[in-house]
Amino acid sequence: MVFTVLTLAQLAHVLAIRSERDSLFSMGLWSNRLLLGAVVATTLLQLAILYVPALNRIFKTAPLDAAELAVCVSGAAVIFFAVEIEKWMVRRRLGHA
Repeated sequence: MVFTVLTLAQLAHVLAIRSERDSLFSMGLWSNRLLLGAVVATTLLQLAILYVPALNRIFKTAPLDAAELAVCVSGAAVIFFAVEIEKWMVRRRLGHA
């Protein structure tokens, strides 16, 4: 699970830090198609490492059930929203620039 949380958290972070001030929601996902493609490809590779039996043996991983995967996605979402909240505070001049 830790491997998946770290991977998804890094992907969430890279989406959130595309701009120091502007929210991903205002910029839009499609404004950087190459980055979005890299994030989708990495997510698919991570899922393959988790759910393809041959890759489980190579990487010494085990499939996650839905609840465990939800915990991983939630952990990554915390990173994403923490960065978005910080940017919102900076835009409102409540935080550091």
